[in-house]
Amino acid sequence: MKKSSLNLIVFLSVMMGTSCNKKAADNPAAQTGVTNQATTELSWVTVLPTTSFNSYGTYWNDLYPWGSDHNGSARMRSQNIATSGGVLTMTAYPGTVSDKPSIHYFSGTCYAKQQVTVSASWPKWRVSGEFQCPSVTGTWPALWLNGANQWPPESDIMEFKGSATCWTNTYKNENGQWSSVGTTISGPANWHTYTAYLTRIGSTSNVSIEYWIDGTKVSTQTGQNFVNEPLNLIIDLQMEGSSGTPGPSGNTVMRARNVTIQRSATL
Repeated sequence: MKKSSLNLIVFLSVMMGTSCNKKAADNPAAQTGVTNQATTELSWVTVLPTTSFNSYGTYWNDLYPWGSDHNGSARMRSQNIATSGGVLTMTAYPGTVSDKPSIHYFSGTCYAKQQVTVSASWPKWRVSGEFQCPSVTGTWPALWLNGANQWPPESDIMEFKGSATCWTNTYKNENGQWSSVGTTISGPANWHTYTAYLTRIGSTSNVSIEYWIDGTKVSTQTGQNFVNEPLNLIIDLQMEGSSGTPGPSGNTVMRARNVTIQRSATL
């Protein structure tokens, strides 16, 4: 083989290798092997850090945005919420109050001071957290988004209703009704990660909501008229109600960690 031909082959090999390396450098998914997660391609801005429970009062409010009661049988109180080592713990136990006979428990709930608002400026949001949840009859833990100014809209990222089925729900959907998908969780009392991606659909007022559990997408639902509606992120350990009766006779505990809210200006 002539020397000039050998030099040409070496030159072409080097150029091809350089081109391949550039493509890999320009594509984070190619470097990590991740091809199905939006987090590898978007520029996320974190507005609620995973460390928020270390500075609870800075990022969270006790109770529901509207008060101490909701549609279960628990009266929510600050003394039923505790934080330690970056973990939030809510404890429910039997109790009654004189002003409301339907109350059978004391428990805890809180909501983030940072709201989620899908808009033209911020068309994509990510909400995620790790939870240990009870799943026996009468226990109703949830991570959910609720309209701050009106209801609907609502997005239930994680909801257990007295069993090992995790429900992901959206109201209203494109038909003005509920969308609900149940996923059986192995060991809800162990740590599991629950995530929702809310993405504006074109220039409409609707959003697409992807629900993920432990890195696997379990449902994609449409939320009607979610755009420009501030949403409160709520964590609660409600009791009885839709989760059945009677509830536990002793203490019930739910734990949360690494709860975060992120947003992106691009799709």
